[in-house]
Amino acid sequence: MQINTIKPADGSKKERRRVGRGIGSGLGKTAGRGHKGQKSRAGGFHKVGFEGGQMPLQRRLPKRGFKSAQLKYNGEVTLADLQTLAVDEIDLAALKQAGLVRSIVKHVKVVKSGELSRKVMLKGIGATAGAKAAIEAAGGSLAEQG
Repeated sequence: MQINTIKPADGSKKERRRVGRGIGSGLGKTAGRGHKGQKSRAGGFHKVGFEGGQMPLQRRLPKRGFKSAQLKYNGEVTLADLQTLAVDEIDLAALKQAGLVRSIVKHVKVVKSGELSRKVMLKGIGATAGAKAAIEAAGGSLAEQG
């Protein structure tokens, strides 16, 4: 192999499209732009979604729903998760360290899913009514968040 014989792989280099260079090229005359109209002209531009004055699709459809940006700061923990935790005094830092909630989370709530048989003490963590009853039934307690 010599340096003057090196060629790119077949199909890796594609020739640029030369428009408006005669009828033999297949892209002469209108250069692939069709006949007349805004899109055929130089500088012919309209914004995305514009439908020539007709009410655009995104405005014809009804508005629906809303998703709060604050949801990413909320976390959920089950009773089964609390059962597996090694510590008895559970707070937000303990849950983050155990990997049960993401590091971005600011508010955590315990939901009643699974069983809890050991005594746990929650600090600064909320709980649903069913979860609260299950925690207290197992001899645990909740110090509500402020």
